[in-house]
Parts: sequence; structure tokens; C-alpha cells
Amino acid sequence: MTINTLLVANRGEIARRIFRTAKSMGIICIAVYTDADSNEPFVKEADRSIRLPTNYLDIEAIIAAAEKTQSDAIHPGYGFLSENASFARAVIEANINWVGPSPEVIEAMGDKIEAKKIADKAKVPTLPSSDDLKDFSSVGFPLLVKAAAGGGGKGMRIVENKNDLKEAISAAQREAKNAFGDERVFLEKYISKSRHIEVQILGDSHGNLLHLGERECSIQRRHQKIIEESPSSVINDEQRVLITEAALRMGETLEYQSAGTVEFLFDDETGDFFFLEVNTRLQVEHPVTEAITGIDLVREQLRISSGEIVSFTQEGLKVEGHAIEARLYAEDPVNDFLPATGRILAFSPLNGNNVRWDSGVEKGSFVGVEYDPMLAKVISHSPNRTEAALTLANALENLHLAGVTTNRDFLTSVLRHDRFLKGDTTTDFIEENSPEPKLQLTENELENAAITAALWLQGKNRKNSIVLSSIPSGWRNGRLPAQEISLLHDGENLNVSYKSRRDASFLFNDKKIVKLHKWSARSIEAEIEDERINSLITESPETIHVQTTKGTVSFVIVPRFEPPGFQIAEGSLVAPMPGVVLEIRVSPGDSVSTGDTLLVLEAMKMENHIKAPHDGTVSEILVSENQQLENGVPLLVINQTDDSEKSKND
Repeated sequence: MTINTLLVANRGEIARRIFRTAKSMGIICIAVYTDADSNEPFVKEADRSIRLPTNYLDIEAIIAAAEKTQSDAIHPGYGFLSENASFARAVIEANINWVGPSPEVIEAMGDKIEAKKIADKAKVPTLPSSDDLKDFSSVGFPLLVKAAAGGGGKGMRIVENKNDLKEAISAAQREAKNAFGDERVFLEKYISKSRHIEVQILGDSHGNLLHLGERECSIQRRHQKIIEESPSSVINDEQRVLITEAALRMGETLEYQSAGTVEFLFDDETGDFFFLEVNTRLQVEHPVTEAITGIDLVREQLRISSGEIVSFTQEGLKVEGHAIEARLYAEDPVNDFLPATGRILAFSPLNGNNVRWDSGVEKGSFVGVEYDPMLAKVISHSPNRTEAALTLANALENLHLAGVTTNRDFLTSVLRHDRFLKGDTTTDFIEENSPEPKLQLTENELENAAITAALWLQGKNRKNSIVLSSIPSGWRNGRLPAQEISLLHDGENLNVSYKSRRDASFLFNDKKIVKLHKWSARSIEAEIEDERINSLITESPETIHVQTTKGTVSFVIVPRFEPPGFQIAEGSLVAPMPGVVLEIRVSPGDSVSTGDTLLVLEAMKMENHIKAPHDGTVSEILVSENQQLENGVPLLVINQTDDSEKSKND
């Protein structure tokens, strides 16, 4: 069945990625969107776009959109309904081509408990586990509580001992039910020194089943991948044969058709590997496989769903070089990687050799709480692993990005870390190595960025000048004090002063000679103490963002006359991210101890426990359950226990 018109039942960078391949094949592309996404790039790039009255999980509305546009096929992307067997069946029953494996395979692999049984049947090694939540002794500690349905780190908790098991099970069940509509969880052995290795497979309706090598996805936070690569830095040729053969056995048992990923846990100490799950869809990290093999996986999916055979043979597959992908998220690494929201004021990737950007946003996009906070995937492909890592770090550093807190600086810190470059990338990498969570600048680098910001603002004021515009910038007919501007960076106030000199240069902070070579509304070219700089600049009414060689440095422009601000009561705890109040565990008058969970916030379908920072008494609750909150909203007030009072009680 030839695909002439394709509806993509997804959003953001996922939809844009699929559009790119489909359009190259001459296929008409249909987008579906919600009101929150009405101005996003993927909506504008589609040939036709259909508004959904509800959301991306509305099966009836999506099929109605496909019928309205006479779409031959539906591609589910990854996430949302991509692994929903009911959706796949509904598409097939509507006589529309389903781009993906059969509903039966999706259903079987959607249940991790049943998937492990099928893996055992296929003679694929599995970890000790139990779906009897009281049978922890047969698994042993440490163990993982895992959701039976879904993935992405949701409904998952590490448990070190019996005392923590009950609460971990309850939290995982609530999270799983909220994320997947299925609260079932099971227990599985936890291996602390491990790697996440997965094998990409492709199967067609003609009996062909092939693999495209392995990927390593061990750099994770909150059990969610943030850096992926191919090939793995630890797998040798013998292990590669064993793990890819195991993946193919799993695929053969399932009679798999379309693109899929067989995931394994690799024990770094023993070299053994164990089956985790099969993702019955395209993976976020698929570009690293595309980079080293030259195979377009979306093209293969579309060809397979049209009844064609896989376009290559196992013997003819060639792997060249090394590829690494980083997931750029709107989140705050300083604040336990909690999601961040905001309007993107600048998003200007510097396109270079061997770097691919798969992005769902652009300047002006708004990052809200409705969807996953991933902004882009950035992929480098180089002859070797070290070059790929450094190329990717450089690409991230040169991205001019402003308006929302991201993990960009954290990613570059990981990629340039000695242990990462050596290939020491077990799943506990972040906990073991504590990469820098934010941009690290020397005192001189920060001062130069502040000088650049001040010089740009001076140029802007000069350009907008109405009175005496023909007089040279900074000219005075008498001895006057230096001009000053105050900038706030990361809680630190920087006072920048400057005077104009007779040769049209400036003296900044009474010590640095600065020459302005070129000014524009989006950039500045200057010379600071004989160092030539060329920086992109983005300004908003309250902030200015300066691009440096290490990344984007953001300043708040401090007004000369500070308006009265919003007062927050002493002792208040504030929301660390936007979200919904899921549960309040305390009442006014309750005594609490350091580390007690006070309330639970839900953001991006994950639970976040707000804990007491010190001993004290709850004096006031400022929110209610099911209330939607913005970042920074006061939650409750704790009166800290006086040390002398505490000693009396003791």
C-alpha cells in the first residue's frame, strides 16, 4: 500500500523529524495539534494541520483527523499513543495504514511482567524479579520497584532496605497510574554498577529481521536518559555478537515488524547482560544509529508499513565512526533536574560540520507544564568517540539560548568530564561524579560578559537617542562621574562603570580599555584588553543575554529605582517548579523534623516530594490539593524550632 498522505499523531521535534523524511519521499504531511501548540513550528511546517478538541491521547479525534484529510497512514512518533495497542487496533480497523508493529506485539511488550516471560522463552537472560510485592526476599536488596506498563523512569523507585519498601511501592503505584493508567508494579534486582545497552532491530513482512548494532544510554537522571551514543564504549566484539543475537531471538519470538529496540542492563563488573524491555516504537536516541549506519530509520518504517522489504542486508551494513546525542531539556540541574517553564527568547544553534539539531522549538516558543520539557536533540558524528564528545560539547556551548532554565551547561560538563571521555559511563555516573550543574566562569570571564552587556546597552541607547544624536558617544564638555549600570547574575550584583575616551574607546571599571567595532540589534563586536569578541545578544525588558565561548550568560538589568516587590513570609517554602499539589501530609500546628515529606507535587507526570528543610512547627498551609501552581509560589510556612527550646525538650 503506497503512502501518499501521512498523519503524525505527535508533536514538537518528533513530528518535525518524521515530516523531514516523509517530505523527502514526496509524502503529504498532516499535523494534529492542541491549543497550547497552535503557534509551534511543527504546526506551520505540516502541509495541513488539524486542531484536536482535547489532547494527543484522543484516539477518536486523531482518527477523525486522518479520515478528514484522507490520510493513508498514521505514524505515532514516540511517546503518547505510540505504544498503545488500542490505538493501533483502532487505526487498522479504520482501514488506515499503521506505521508500527502489530497491536498484539505492542500489547505483549507493554506489560513488562509478560515481556520477561517471553524473554525467558526466547532464552534471553533476565534479572531476578517478582510480581508478588511481598516477595522481596527472592529478589534481594537493593531492588527496583518498576511500573508494569510504560517507561521513561516513571513509576520507578530504588529501594535499599525493607523499611523504605512500602512507601516506595505506594509512590510508584500512584505515579504509574497517573502516567499510564495502570498502577501495577513489580520488584526487580537492582545493579548499581551497570550500563544501559540497547539494540536497534528492524523487521519486515517478508520475514527479514536485522539489527543495526547497539547504543549505550547510561548517562541518566531520574532514570531518564540524557546522553546516548553508538557504538557502546564498553562492548567488545564477542559481547556485541551475543547481545545482538539475543535481541534478534527476542524479535523472532515476537515475529517483529517495523523498528523496535531491545533494551538490556549490562553488569559492568561481570560483563553479563539482562533483558529489560522492548520499545515497540522509534526511540528518541535513534539518530545516533542513523549517523553511524547511514540508514534513515523513519524511511525504513514507512517502507515496511507499505509492504516493502528492508532496504539493506545484515552483511552489507557498515558502521562508521562514533555518534553521541544529548537531550536538551528545560529543567534545572541545580534544583534536582526539576522541570522549568518560560518563553524562549533566543534559540540560535550554530550549524557546523558533523552536528545535527532535531528541535521542536524556536524563538518565541513557550515551554509549559503540559508536555515533556525536551527542547531538542543534538547529535554529533565524528571518526572517534573523543572527537564526537568534544564536537557535541562545543555545539552546545555555541547555542545562543535564553528565556528558560536548561540543562545545557550540565550536558557540556558531562561531555568534557575526564571519566566520560575515558568511557566510564555507568548509570550512576551523575551521582558518582557530580558534574557541574551550571556554567562555571572565572571572575575575568564574568566581568567581560558584563562589560559586553553594558557596551551593547550603551550602543542601543545611542542608536535610540533623539537629542544630540550627532555628538560622539559619551562626549562631555566637563568632568563628570562615570556612567554606571547594575547587572544581577546568579544572585550576585555586578556594578559596571565606564567612561568615553578621546580615541572613541571606553575605560571600563577604571581598568579595562574597550573598543566597539560593530553594533547591531542582535550582536556586538568589541575588543576588551586586546581580545576581540563577537557576541550574539538578546534583550528583554528585564534581562540581557550575552553569548560567550562557554555558553550564554544571562543578566537581570537592575532598575535604578527598585519597585516594591512581592513579600514572602519568613519561613515559607516555595514551589521549586510548576506543578499540581497531589497530596498535603501536614496540618497547621504539626511538628516536623528535617527531611519529613510535607507535601507532594506532580509535574510532568512525576512525583516530587517537598521535604522540611529544618525542624519546626507548621504555622500555615497556603495551598490546597489539586491546585495548579507556578514556580516560586509559597506552599506553607514553618516556624523553625529555637535551638534553646529544642535543647530543653531534649
